[in-house]
Amino acid sequence: MTYASVPGLRAEQQGPVLCLTLDRAERRNAVNDTMLDALIEHLAAANIDEAVRVIRIDADGADFCAGSDLIANNAKSERKPRVGSTQRRLPNKANRLIPLMLKTQVPIVAVVRGWAAGLGFHIALASDFCLAAEDARFWEPFMARGFTPDSGAAWLLPRLIGMVRTRQLLMLGEEISGATAADWGIIHGACVPDQLASVAEELVTRLGEAPTVALGLTKWLLHSGNGLDLDRHLQNEAMALELSSRSDDFKEGLAAFRDKRETKFQGR
Repeated sequence: MTYASVPGLRAEQQGPVLCLTLDRAERRNAVNDTMLDALIEHLAAANIDEAVRVIRIDADGADFCAGSDLIANNAKSERKPRVGSTQRRLPNKANRLIPLMLKTQVPIVAVVRGWAAGLGFHIALASDFCLAAEDARFWEPFMARGFTPDSGAAWLLPRLIGMVRTRQLLMLGEEISGATAADWGIIHGACVPDQLASVAEELVTRLGEAPTVALGLTKWLLHSGNGLDLDRHLQNEAMALELSSRSDDFKEGLAAFRDKRETKFQGR
């Protein structure tokens, strides 16, 4: 498969890694419809591309993402949109991206510097791993703008940090640093800015060399288990075990254990 870049989003496959780089620094990498459509297309394609074993979402410039570009997205027509345009539009845009990130059986790593606000914050939340600079800023801007959260904020946050801290972020609009986000368990980790690139590269490499089938099925179990009773979840575990134990990487894992050597998983 090929992953084409579009204005505002660079896409490049580097071995087993699909790198998606927000590239609109003059707008603090605010996401417009062109970028959003490309993100959705690339994530959907990577999910069935056996050459991709990990997805990295990064950004150029000082900031990760200032959220949705509301000005650009609402400036396409001189006429006022008819009532209901938002609820018709969102299922095909941001409300499609976040579930896709959660369901895609390819691990996703977000690397955050500077501001991650609104949709930018939620992209970080929906990633399997988010690494941020200690001085990064996470912010939910909705109350400051007079409207309600979108793109899964009120679903994602309580599951990570509970209702009390979620109210601080969504209802009071408090900003938190990358260090605080890591301390609260919102993100995987925070490090000094100069070390962020190397720490992220180490994690991406580790995931790219992992048993891809087992990794993807484990991600599926973690996400689907949220809404299931134990009996149904155990059925899913049994199916995942059946599938993963038929993979070449499972055979390699057993052989490496038997031979007392390092594993060399191929992602199959």
